Amino acid sequence: MRVMLFDYGAGNLHSLEKAIASAPDVSVRIETDPAQALAGDVLVLPGVGAFGAAAARLAPGCDAMRQAILGGLPTLGICLGMQLLFDASDEGSGVGLGVLAGRVTRLEAVRVPQIGWNTIEVEGGAMGSLPAPLPIAYYANSYVCRPDDRRTVSAWSTHEADTFPAVVSVANTLGVQFHPEKSSAGGVSFLHAFLERARHAPGVG
Repeated sequence: MRVMLFDYGAGNLHSLEKAIASAPDVSVRIETDPAQALAGDVLVLPGVGAFGAAAARLAPGCDAMRQAILGGLPTLGICLGMQLLFDASDEGSGVGLGVLAGRVTRLEAVRVPQIGWNTIEVEGGAMGSLPAPLPIAYYANSYVCRPDDRRTVSAWSTHEADTFPAVVSVANTLGVQFHPEKSSAGGVSFLHAFLERARHAPGVG
C-alpha cells in the first residue's frame, strides 16, 4: 500500500515517516506537490507547520484534494493536518480544504500551547469509530477545531476548561489533534490500525 506524506515545507517529518513505514506492507513517499500527493492509496497530512503557510502550499491542489477526500481517498490529518480539513483558521490567512464545516480557533486556556499527554474520551463511549483504543495521547497545539456538526466528532479531549475534538471523521478520512507518532507504542498501534482499515477501503490496493 502506497502512503503519500504531504510536506508543507515546514519541518522534519522523519518520526512520522518512520512510524508509517513500520506498518506491514507499506511504502511511504514524501511529496511536496499537492497534486502528486493524491497518487497513492493513502494520503497523510502531517502536524508540522502553521496554518497560513500550509494553506498556501496546499492552494494549487486544494480543489483536487477536497474532491479526492470526499470521493473516498483514505486520509489521515494529524494536528495541523486535521485543522486543514476545516474551512479556515484564526491562526493565519488562507482557506482549508473545507472537507468539514467549521473553524479553527485558539485554545481557551491560560497555558497555551498545550504540550504533553492528555486523555481521550470517546464520543458515546463506543470504540468502534476509532481504529484502535487510545486512552491517552501526546499533544503539541495552540489551536483546536470547532466543527459545525458535532456528529463528526469521534472523541474529545479537555485542556483546562476547554473541551475540543480529539478525533473527527468524514468519508474514509480521520483527523486527530494529537500526534500518534509521538504517543509511544499506543500511538503507533493507532496509526497502524488506521492504515489497516484504509487498506480495505474500496479502490485501495
